[in-house]
Amino acid sequence: MSLRKILLAATILATPGMAMAQDAWYSPTTWIPNPAAEPVQGLYLGAGAGWNHSDSRGLTARGGNDAYFNGTSGNNQGNLGFEEGFMGALALGWGFGNGLRTEIEGSYRYNNVDRLGGFQNRAGGPPGVAFRGIDGDMQQYGVFANLYYDFQLPRWFPNMPVAVVPYIGGGVGYMWTDLEASGTRLTPGGNSVRIDDTVGQFAYQGMAGLAFPISAVPGLSVTAEYRYTGTLQSKFDGTVTNPAGGVVSRGSYEVDQAHNHSAMLGVRYAFNQPAPPVPAPVAPAPAAAPAPARTYLVFFDFDRA
Repeated sequence: MSLRKILLAATILATPGMAMAQDAWYSPTTWIPNPAAEPVQGLYLGAGAGWNHSDSRGLTARGGNDAYFNGTSGNNQGNLGFEEGFMGALALGWGFGNGLRTEIEGSYRYNNVDRLGGFQNRAGGPPGVAFRGIDGDMQQYGVFANLYYDFQLPRWFPNMPVAVVPYIGGGVGYMWTDLEASGTRLTPGGNSVRIDDTVGQFAYQGMAGLAFPISAVPGLSVTAEYRYTGTLQSKFDGTVTNPAGGVVSRGSYEVDQAHNHSAMLGVRYAFNQPAPPVPAPVAPAPAAAPAPARTYLVFFDFDRA
């Protein structure tokens, strides 16, 4: 038998199995109405919490602080660094039944300040020094209008072993940042940089996640999400003080754009979702047919002696 005939025979034998395997995952002709496979329609409530990372942010002294640093180190540029923190969000939204959702969200983020640096000397200026006694925190309060799209994989592939709905989204809003940061220059009798102010600024975000519908509770899903949230540059009031607490200079510090990266776990509950379909009753097994009647003939031999 030639190799061509062997390959042809193998292809013919494998084709039915491949078709059956494909039908097991993608069978649009057998779509079954199922709350876990249907897009969110109507009012829903969502909540989540998790880890928040905030990138380091550059500082630029302005006003009297600018004059102080230019007169000492010759450099008005510094930076702030933050420890890993946490965040939480609560949202009220509406699903349109076609994969699109829109919502209003409130969020909160917290990170401790763990680094204050910069303001070092430039060529021709006096030596720059590092900082000690660094303290403070950054709290961010946001309000956003978000738009999402849910990819209805359970609807497209109804025989998936685990129902999962990927989604992406974006939002715009406003974020208030409460920033407290301080540090003292390492030189003997060194002065301290202090920032303590709350400033609001335009904010934006992008999200991507997975929702896992809970079939036992129609409308309930567990979510896992990554989101990026940023703000525009902000200006915070601040001072430079001496060891006795006296104000050496007063002005502001321009702080670079915020870049937050968050990972959240959460839940979402859609109200007024349809109940799971009632299983069709099992038809009783047909009764066994009665055995056919039989006729017997009995002969009596009366003439026999």
